[in-house]
Amino acid sequence: MGKSLGKEYTSKIERVAFLKDNCDACENKGYMKPYTPEELQGHKENLANVSIEIAEIEAEMKQVQAEYKGRLKPLKEQRANMVSNIKAKSEYVNEVCYRFTDREARVTEYYNDEGDMIESRPATADELQPTLFQPRIVVGEQAKTGTNN
Repeated sequence: MGKSLGKEYTSKIERVAFLKDNCDACENKGYMKPYTPEELQGHKENLANVSIEIAEIEAEMKQVQAEYKGRLKPLKEQRANMVSNIKAKSEYVNEVCYRFTDREARVTEYYNDEGDMIESRPATADELQPTLFQPRIVVGEQAKTGTNN
């Protein structure tokens, strides 16, 4: 047997009848049927059209995703900040604080407007320098305040 049978019949009906009459059995079987050059060209054009349509839809999808991403970003940042604050059981604020330096203890403390100490640390050399408003301490003598002396 060769690679083809019944090619001498030009009519498809006659060829199918010849093959059916001379075969051992008829079975349904899947296989890769080659395209004719015309069919191949048609499928290539169809592929190009589908690819263009896919590219257009993906470009639209990217624009929509960028819009949603822009809307989601501040909400996600807000959520992350809230989770962080809840985890720490406090929140970060930036407000006026009042610094007090205890030169004897060599400590600087910061208080908020409610009077709560928010930070305590060792005083720096600049903070330990005497100022005009700082009374001079003399050992063995009571500090002069101008009220009692």
